[in-house]
Amino acid sequence: MTVFTFHLAKLTVKTSIKALWSPPAPANVPGLIHAECMTSMTLGSAIFSPSRMLIRHMAVFAQWVDEAAVDRFLQQDDFGKTLATGWHTRLVYLRQWGAIEGFVVPTHSHEVDDPEAPVVAVTVARMRLFQVPRFIRWGRPVEKLVRDHPGASFALAAIRLPRTVSTFSVWKSQKEMVAMVYGRSAVPQPKRHAHAMQERERKDFHFQFTTLRFKPIAEHGSWEGRTNIIPGLTQGK
Repeated sequence: MTVFTFHLAKLTVKTSIKALWSPPAPANVPGLIHAECMTSMTLGSAIFSPSRMLIRHMAVFAQWVDEAAVDRFLQQDDFGKTLATGWHTRLVYLRQWGAIEGFVVPTHSHEVDDPEAPVVAVTVARMRLFQVPRFIRWGRPVEKLVRDHPGASFALAAIRLPRTVSTFSVWKSQKEMVAMVYGRSAVPQPKRHAHAMQERERKDFHFQFTTLRFKPIAEHGSWEGRTNIIPGLTQGK
């Protein structure tokens, strides 16, 4: 079974630009299936603000043949060693909606046994550039919904110009995440996500889009002073 990882690390501007221009590739990294390198963004921030593109804050979403490949990358690869100074979580696939090139997603979906167990959601999309204004108009309310939701333990967005956008969110329970998706949460304007999805169905913002749901199995390191970002997981060494 393959394993997915999501990494956050503070890099130099030079290292960040190099990773954005030339991300890790299977030809150069043994055991890597695919990786997306992006810079993180603060959910809900103003469009024209420094927190919209934090160039030194690298977010990497990757798929590997197994955990041994992840360990080798973090211990032996120069870029991997840099990422190892930050935080990452290891993820087992549960479900997918949509599709995107690069990742080799299993054909069978799974469900967590306990609806109270934490889950991680990752979206990755390739934008239609002329649809960016619509995407921003519908997307920012959803960003604020996720950012402020009591069921979200952690959430951020990420971007790789000109077309790739992503979100990463940790949920205290699958039940709370599903309630947010369908607009059933006890929060102000709970249907912001549901309405945005209806608008996407009416006229797509993207030419590729996927939402992936995962069971987190480990987390390592810290991010901006935080550890144990995922409820109930033992901190890895």
